[in-house]
Amino acid sequence: MFGRNKNPETTAPTGSTADDPASAVDGSEPVVDDRTAPTNPAEAKKNRPTPKRSAQQAARKRPLVPDDRKEANRRARDEMRKQRDQARVGVMQGDERYLTSRDRGPQRRYVRDFVDARWSISEFFIPLALIVLVFGMFGGPDFQVIANVIVYGILALVILDSVVLNYRLKARMADKFGGKEKLEKGLTFYLVMRSIQMRPLRIPKPQVKRGEFPH
Repeated sequence: MFGRNKNPETTAPTGSTADDPASAVDGSEPVVDDRTAPTNPAEAKKNRPTPKRSAQQAARKRPLVPDDRKEANRRARDEMRKQRDQARVGVMQGDERYLTSRDRGPQRRYVRDFVDARWSISEFFIPLALIVLVFGMFGGPDFQVIANVIVYGILALVILDSVVLNYRLKARMADKFGGKEKLEKGLTFYLVMRSIQMRPLRIPKPQVKRGEFPH
């Protein structure tokens, strides 16, 4: 009565799809306006659901890269120290793998064994010369003259001993290695420098006893 619409099909409730032309046409779901979504990353992060405790613990279980790097560096240092110790022992024992070109080879080994097997005045030259010079510094002028004569006398004996040693050794090495032309250069200097060193300080260390000459 009084203007009431008697046709219920022509009335639409508030908020229905009648207000949306697109939904009224094809009957699809209403389109949500995403302009109301938060554009601030911090606000968007806050709006996310809180992760579970198990997920948080799994995210915290990461490899300890600094600790792994320290452990790797420590192992590398230990390996380098081990190799240095092994090389030092090899040099002392005359192992060819660790010797330098100055000491490497069968001829150099023969020279070392021959020099180490004999007694010589040359190996006592340095300590005797130091003792004489020290006493000469605290003595009078006459004693200094005597000390100089003693030092030059020991030096002359060292030169003579080196000449005899070189002659004997070269003759034996020529028979062993097939002639003098087969001998390496620098053997004379090598045998002289080894002979004037005190036996405990020689490197490589002597591998033969006194009197054990090589064949």
